[in-house]
Amino acid sequence: MGKVRVREETGCLFFDFRVGGARCREQTTLRDTKANRRKMEKVLERIEREIVAGSFEYAKFFPGSNRAAEFGSLSALLPTSVHRSAAVKTPPQPAIVERTTPTFGEFTAIWLSENTAVWRRNTLKATLVQVNGYLLPRFAEMQMHQILKADCLAFRADIAKPGGSMKKRTLSAKTVNEIMQILGAIIAEGADRYEFPNPMQNVKRLKAPKVHIEPLSFDEVEKFIANVREDYKQYFIVRFYTGLRTGEVHGLQWKYIDFERREILVRETYSHLGREYTKNDGSQREVHMSEPVYQALKAQYDATGALSEYVFCTRTGTPIDPLNVNKRVWKPTLKLLGMKDRRFYQTRHTAATLWLASGEAPEWIAKQMGHTSTEMLFKVYSRYVPNLTRQDGSAFERLLLQRLGGGEQQ
Repeated sequence: MGKVRVREETGCLFFDFRVGGARCREQTTLRDTKANRRKMEKVLERIEREIVAGSFEYAKFFPGSNRAAEFGSLSALLPTSVHRSAAVKTPPQPAIVERTTPTFGEFTAIWLSENTAVWRRNTLKATLVQVNGYLLPRFAEMQMHQILKADCLAFRADIAKPGGSMKKRTLSAKTVNEIMQILGAIIAEGADRYEFPNPMQNVKRLKAPKVHIEPLSFDEVEKFIANVREDYKQYFIVRFYTGLRTGEVHGLQWKYIDFERREILVRETYSHLGREYTKNDGSQREVHMSEPVYQALKAQYDATGALSEYVFCTRTGTPIDPLNVNKRVWKPTLKLLGMKDRRFYQTRHTAATLWLASGEAPEWIAKQMGHTSTEMLFKVYSRYVPNLTRQDGSAFERLLLQRLGGGEQQ
């Protein structure tokens, strides 16, 4: 009885059967999947039927095999009684046709070219870094349908281990997940187009440790603004009291400042790659100007309104560099005031927690932040609400006492 086996060295399947007492093993380039095994088992059944019937021709099934000439026709190997029983031969069967799909490198080039038109430049750049640095060196020469779940898991294990990054550093779980997400997107698109099982379908994300935010308190914000460099006071008032992202505040132009309606129109973002569309459609929004923000922007207009189209700019009118502000203004001011060192992005988190502390409606806050729902708001900031607003269950306690107390009096 013949078998379909797998060669451990290559992970590819091969036929293992006997002809006239001689053991034959014929290799294929098919990977060990259920679909490939079923296909080869059906071929093996035909081979064994023809061997029994005396009609088996080695070269018909394995035309490129060195053993085709050795065996020739099976009739020379079988007794006469079998020759007679094989008067009716089975119809000729086609040789094995192996599947071909583009290599991972070829298809990735197609995938990237198709997405370039719809991605933001930052998204494209970040994707290219992961594709060129991690995915292509590993999978470029493999045909798309030959990439197995085992290959994907082995790849993830390699980049997640200590020293697994391009620079021999250890990648965070978040970064590993981002790389695997790109791999999954490429393979999923290929599986859909070329109709092969998606090996990434049930590959789960690594558990990443929760990132805890560290917003400033209202007292710390006031202290920071009072002591920061004079030419950056308006800048930080806007950041602390609007929750704008770094790219949004650095890409803010005067044409998007509506003093009459007291609104900041978030329409573009800015990075070292230049202007581009906001992070997503939900980020397109109108942010309310509180009185401090209104006065800060009025003062900023007096300073830079005639100099540049950008609200916050250098002396030559170009957008300011966030890395420069972080290094020369943000961190030194925190250190000067003896405050804990924090990421620059904490200005956005500070705005959200201050709004929550003031009792603003979560729906309004989510809209100001550019979130499409309140889910992210409660997920990220909810633990700060009891500390800032003293809404720690005491309101419900008072209600119970009031209702129960009223009942006793009756």
